[in-house]
Amino acid sequence: MNRELVLLEKLEKELNLKELQIKSLLTITQAINENVKAEGLYNMYKSFLSWEMGINKMGLFIPEEGAWECAAEINLDPEHAAEIIPLLADYKRLHTVKDDESLALKEFDIIIPVFHKKEPIAFSVIGGIKDREDLYNKIQFITTITNIIAVAIENKRLFNQQIEQEALRKEMEVASNVQKMLIPDTLPVTEEYELSSIYRPHSNVGGDYFDYIKFSERRFAFCIADISGKGVAAALLMANFQAIIQSLIYQYRDLETFVFALNQSVVRITKSDKFITFFIAEVDLDEKTIKYINAGHYPPVLKMGNELKELDKGCTVIGAFDQLPDIQEESIPITDECMILAFTDGLAELRDKDGVFFESDRIKDFITKNAPKSADEFNECLLTEINNFKGEQEYSDDIAVITCKIYN
Repeated sequence: MNRELVLLEKLEKELNLKELQIKSLLTITQAINENVKAEGLYNMYKSFLSWEMGINKMGLFIPEEGAWECAAEINLDPEHAAEIIPLLADYKRLHTVKDDESLALKEFDIIIPVFHKKEPIAFSVIGGIKDREDLYNKIQFITTITNIIAVAIENKRLFNQQIEQEALRKEMEVASNVQKMLIPDTLPVTEEYELSSIYRPHSNVGGDYFDYIKFSERRFAFCIADISGKGVAAALLMANFQAIIQSLIYQYRDLETFVFALNQSVVRITKSDKFITFFIAEVDLDEKTIKYINAGHYPPVLKMGNELKELDKGCTVIGAFDQLPDIQEESIPITDECMILAFTDGLAELRDKDGVFFESDRIKDFITKNAPKSADEFNECLLTEINNFKGEQEYSDDIAVITCKIYN
């Protein structure tokens, strides 16, 4: 009779354990289906082990942004958790802790690794199992719950990553569309002057900008800029920058006052958090002059007759300081047919397969050889030269070029 009672009690315990396991499994599965946050799943896992499995010590380790962290714990202090983390990579399957293993693992009984496509996504260290009866089944069920929780957390991470990537893709698409609207599709070609451009962004959205402003049939300006930053922030700043230029350029008769006011407007928008390298040139065919200011931009090159000149007079970058000190405008008389090549630093810093730069001397040699060509022909040859130079190399930065040919 006693034997039958013992057997009955054992069966009742097993039945209760199975009911508990099924209930726990259903509760956790329902929580996952209801998209409970990761923190909620960690708390459920911790509660399940502590209250229902009688676990006295536990640490659940999850990778967060490339580093392993203890996401849930029972009686495990941060210092002890930090000692365990370097040991986890050695375990590829369910492991029973031996007496001769690291002191950091002495208080634990088992280590449960969880893998996804050969990559570890979680480790759980379990210790202090109070009720050792039917230990094998308990460990198997703890392993099952650990796998379910870990995979659910990993799926959340992958889903959030996908959402972020989609948001970034849409953001870049918006920024790219904004930028395309800001950069001129066509530039003027007349009997007296021509303008032509090249634009090759490093990514879908670059920080380079150029524009053309027509004052009259025989007086115009062109500019080129490199805006710090990428993405929507740079595109929005570019949109504001273009609007400011278009607003101010017609208000002031001289470039010095225009650049001074331009800097103040950019500082108000960016709070000096961003800066812009900027070059602007004004061409007056009646006065036969080229006036320019270079605000920290890579110096454009002017070829007039047989002479080459770097256009480097001006001031520091736009947007970095509340007040621009000592703005210098240079005026150059047009005495012969001439060409101005303005570009962003992506051209000069382009490298070939050996790491050699497409530097200033190469640019000047190219101008000397190709200056007789029209602006469009010149840029076509320059683009071929760039592609031959870089070979299989990707563009390391945005490249923008604006070429101005003036016939005397």
